[in-house]
Amino acid sequence: MGFATRSVAALIVMGAASGCIPSSPGYDPAPSAPQAPPVLAPDTPPATKPQGDGVTALPSAPPAWEARRAVANARTVTESVYTVRPGDTLRGIANATGAGSEAIARANLLPAPFTIRTGQRLTIPGGRYHGVREGETGIAIARAYGVDWSRIVSANGLSEPYILRTGQRILIPGDALPRSAAERAAAFRLDIDDILTGGEPAIKPNERPAVAVTSPRRVLPPSAAIAAPTMSPGAFNWPVEGRVFKRFGAGASGERNDGIKIAVPEGTPIGAAADGTIAYVGTGVPGLGGVVIVRHGGGITSVYGHASQLLVQRGQAVKKGQKIALSGESGFADRPMVHFEMRSGRSPIDPLTRLPRR
Repeated sequence: MGFATRSVAALIVMGAASGCIPSSPGYDPAPSAPQAPPVLAPDTPPATKPQGDGVTALPSAPPAWEARRAVANARTVTESVYTVRPGDTLRGIANATGAGSEAIARANLLPAPFTIRTGQRLTIPGGRYHGVREGETGIAIARAYGVDWSRIVSANGLSEPYILRTGQRILIPGDALPRSAAERAAAFRLDIDDILTGGEPAIKPNERPAVAVTSPRRVLPPSAAIAAPTMSPGAFNWPVEGRVFKRFGAGASGERNDGIKIAVPEGTPIGAAADGTIAYVGTGVPGLGGVVIVRHGGGITSVYGHASQLLVQRGQAVKKGQKIALSGESGFADRPMVHFEMRSGRSPIDPLTRLPRR
C-alpha cells in the first residue's frame, strides 16, 4: 500500500512550482483538436451528500465493506494427508477438513475441473481459513484480520473477476496475529488495488453478478456484486482539457506517481475516458480526495482523483465523455487538479501511452 506516503512526497515537489506550470520533459503540450465537453447523464440528482474533505456526492449507501463488516473467526487447520474415498468430491473433502477447496487443489496441482480418484492421497494444507459469508468483501475480511488484502490475494491465488462466493474458505497469512479492533484498523489502509480486487461483495455459488444500470437514480445496493464490462473500450479520451504537470512514474526525488496530474480550474467537468462501469465513488483512498474508479473492458481501469463533486453511482454504466465529477483540491492536492490513472489488470500504466497525443 503506502500510497499516501508517495502522494505527500509528490505534492512537495509539485508545491515548488509556481506561476506557469511546466510541462513534463519530452511531452508536447500543444493542444489537439478539442473534445466535446462532458455531458451529465439525464436525471442526475444534485451531489449534496457530504463525503468529507469538502467533497459532495450523489445520495447513496456506504460501500459494501462498510455496510457488511467481517468477523475474524478463522478456523485453524493442521496440515494432513487425506485418502480419497468412493463418492468423495473436492468440496466435500474441504468441508470435512476445514481447508479451502481451492487451497487443496493448488497444493496438489489439480487442474480444472479438479477431478479426484478413489485412493488418491491429497495434501491438506494447514493454516487459518476464513469462511466467507454472504455480502462480505475482501476489504472487510482484510480489515477484520489487520492484514493487507493483497497478501490474502497472493496467498489464495485469487484472480479475475475477484468476486468471492458464500461458503468459500480463504487462507489468512500465518503471521496475521490476533489484535484489538483499533490495532487492526490502524494496520489496514485502503488503496486502489484493494477496491479492484476486494471491493465486490460475496455472492452465492450459483448467483450471477448484477448488470450495470444507466440511471444514477437507480442505485444498486452494496450487497450486489457488479459484473465487469466485457466489450473492448476502444480508444480513450482525455478526462479534462489541461496541462500535464506531473508525469507517470518516479520523480526526481524518487517519489512515484501511478498516474498523471493535470492542472485545471476548480469545478472543471471530468469526463469518463471511455465506456465502462463505475466501480467506486468516494473519499476512502488516502491522498486522492474525491475519487471515481471506472472499469472498462479488456481488464483496463481508469481512476479520477481530487474531485470536488462526484456525479455518478457505483454500478452505473457510463459512456465515453460522460460527466462523472467536477475537479477540485481535495485530498493532498494543493491546487485545482485531476489525478488521472490507468491500470491494466492490477498494474498501473502510463496514461500518455493510451491517450491522444497533444
